[in-house]
Amino acid sequence: MTKKQRFLNACRRLPVDMTPVWIMRQAGRFMKSYRKIRSRHSFIEMCKDPRIAAEVTLQPVERLGVDAAIIFADILLPLEGMGVGFGFTAHDGPVIHRPIRTLKQISGLRIIDPHESLDYVLSAIKIVKKELGENTPLIGFSGAPFTLASYLIEGGHSQNYLITKMMMLETPGAWNALMTKLSKVVLLYLGAQIKSGADVVQLFDSWAGCLSPYDYEKSVMPYNRMILDGLKKYRVPVINFATDNGGLLELMSGSGGDVIGVDWRISIDKAWKRIGYKKAIQGNLDPAVLFAPVKEIERHVRAVLGMAAGRNGHIFNLGHGVLPATPESHVKALIELVHGLSGR
Repeated sequence: MTKKQRFLNACRRLPVDMTPVWIMRQAGRFMKSYRKIRSRHSFIEMCKDPRIAAEVTLQPVERLGVDAAIIFADILLPLEGMGVGFGFTAHDGPVIHRPIRTLKQISGLRIIDPHESLDYVLSAIKIVKKELGENTPLIGFSGAPFTLASYLIEGGHSQNYLITKMMMLETPGAWNALMTKLSKVVLLYLGAQIKSGADVVQLFDSWAGCLSPYDYEKSVMPYNRMILDGLKKYRVPVINFATDNGGLLELMSGSGGDVIGVDWRISIDKAWKRIGYKKAIQGNLDPAVLFAPVKEIERHVRAVLGMAAGRNGHIFNLGHGVLPATPESHVKALIELVHGLSGR
């Protein structure tokens, strides 16, 4: 069974020869080969050069043996074409130069044509697909509307998302206008990635876990559903992911997607039961475990696989992105352990 067959079968809850595994942020700072390239280029230069982005995307496939590649990009990239200026700090943290907080500003945001403003991402996808052939699948991705909105409104990372929540609660008209616009952009962007060759796409709602179930259902879920329903026509698997989502699992499952990604704050067996077994599941090792000795990593891998119980539809992953200082040898050991312990 090829990696592509293995991964797509798992997304569709079909039998596999072993549990597929990939790692969020696998094309990133923990790899020596990545840091070598990063020393010569800024982060945004790497994103906007299709050949560099393709090279970074392929590194973990070649060096670690993961079952899928994920295109090297950043969730904020669509915002530039919408008319939003942003940059990155020395540690690659995003900064929005002029936060979006009024209806007038929202009205000025453009609906992008991904083939124009994000052609460099689509070109990178085409390069990677040519290199991967039919053996390994490629994952495309986008930030979800709430996560993109939180960056736009807060101006960067936030501890409590207070300004975002106040727009959501106090000015629902502005909130609806912003979320509707972002939903259209995300749907166009993911559709363009699929047309360019992405075999699977993931919707990253990185900060949705800060919301109560009530606010998620009322003010976020309808927009995610619009995107996830709109992607059905492409007939590729879609992963719906959010961090700290233990209070939102039933709602996330109801909003759509073929695979629900869960983090480490809930056991995967309980999460799957709540999501429903008609959905595949992705997760959910704590990224911190990869700093422990390999024997301890093995113990945790066995635990996650044991809770998944060999049921069709499990994709092994961390509960969020791999941490920058993670030993590369431990990541490679993780991949080998998942494959070796789950072989049918």
